[in-house]
Amino acid sequence: MARRKDDIARALGDGERVAWRALQTMPNVGPATAHDLLRLGIRRPEDLVGRDPDALYGELAALDGAPPDPCVRDVLAAVVSYAETGLPTPWWHFTPQRKAREGR
Repeated sequence: MARRKDDIARALGDGERVAWRALQTMPNVGPATAHDLLRLGIRRPEDLVGRDPDALYGELAALDGAPPDPCVRDVLAAVVSYAETGLPTPWWHFTPQRKAREGR
């Protein structure tokens, strides 16, 4: 689902817009990912601590009625890792791990 930054910003209430912008200060989080995080009930990085990236990915799939691109799972792994460790890791570093679990 392609989403433009301006369209997302207009669709959010004032409080959500503040959280959306704040989430984008995390590594690997742009406007679309920040919007996905809001849809998952995530308002701040601390809300990601202890969360399972696979479960978050599944929640997004349920919200949308179809699974997102698999790379979205890797981005979720990267942001959970950042929230827990404070260490920025590019999202693509989580791709081999996902592919190995999927048997590819």
